[in-house]
Amino acid sequence: MKHLNSLLLSAFCVIMSIIMVGCKNTDRTLTSATGSIYECLVVMNSKALTQDELNLVATQSLVNEASGYSEPICTTYDLVKAIMAADMPAMPQMEPYFHLTQVNMNFFDDVLKPTRNILIVDIDPSKYTQVKAKVSTDNWSKPQALCRIQSPSQEEFVTYWLENGQGIREWFVNQELKRQASFYKGGSNKDARAKLEKYRYDMLIPSDFMLVKDTLLDDPELINDDVHVVWCCNNKGPMRRDLIVYSYPYIDANAFTIEQLNAKRDAVLSQLISGSVEGSYMGTEYKIMPPEMRTVVVQDSAYAYEIRGLWRILNGEAMGGPYVSHTRLDHVNGRIVTAEAFIYAAGQKKRNALRQAEAALYTLTLPEDRVK
Repeated sequence: MKHLNSLLLSAFCVIMSIIMVGCKNTDRTLTSATGSIYECLVVMNSKALTQDELNLVATQSLVNEASGYSEPICTTYDLVKAIMAADMPAMPQMEPYFHLTQVNMNFFDDVLKPTRNILIVDIDPSKYTQVKAKVSTDNWSKPQALCRIQSPSQEEFVTYWLENGQGIREWFVNQELKRQASFYKGGSNKDARAKLEKYRYDMLIPSDFMLVKDTLLDDPELINDDVHVVWCCNNKGPMRRDLIVYSYPYIDANAFTIEQLNAKRDAVLSQLISGSVEGSYMGTEYKIMPPEMRTVVVQDSAYAYEIRGLWRILNGEAMGGPYVSHTRLDHVNGRIVTAEAFIYAAGQKKRNALRQAEAALYTLTLPEDRVK
């Protein structure tokens, strides 16, 4: 009997140890996120802004000057929407950064928690003493981006949002771009990447893009007659998407001004891309909506010059659309490298298609990136 009791005790200890190990395992199987790309659920109880808060809002430039966003701002949700749903810059028609849906805190249940992008704004003086914001990913579903803002008062939230709202919007955009770039890892155009490898570059060009041209442009107007080009295109269906990577020698200390980068774009792409009418070529739209430049972080720590603008066919048919480019300095080879995505989709919404192509630009790898 003692031997039997000893065996039972040993078995009990083994079972308990397995249970304890299982309890320590924090891995969870997350459900797939719901909702479409560039949609965001805003969880907050919207309240009317005071006159002082309205006066503060009036002094701020909440949206891009070229944006057509003109909805009145009367409540806290209106303030959130003015930034999160502002129109993207350099688009031929008004399209917001995000399409928003708003729900009160009491109605945020398990059905809504798997939403792809969630912004929670909780204003409660009984729970909070200062404003705090926290971002996280894959909390209730995967892939998911979640931002929580906690504030003890509406006034403090308004002040915080005016200072940080655009940064939070940028974080949500970057999460969408990272998801798309991760998707490209599952399938890319090996032939196009092999062409880039000749110049010791790499970029995750989607597998449904066809290699159009891999050549050097030899033209007296181009610096040193030494421009490398790899051009890919997806022309399936009514929408056309193009990705181009071109590089040229770095010989001018002022090469990274928007004027110089735009001039080089015009010089290269006018030689490369023509319309159906003889003598027509691609150019940049400067009058209606001039291109805009800023710096963005790529490859975790490197910086690129991003330019957004509109392209159009000159001396030919009425064709055009949006483009976005990243330009970096290749320190190893002493060359300037530009990767560009542009879209042609007459009469269609272009935001999602442009963003999906733009995600590939963030995967551009230069020789220096490989040794980090």
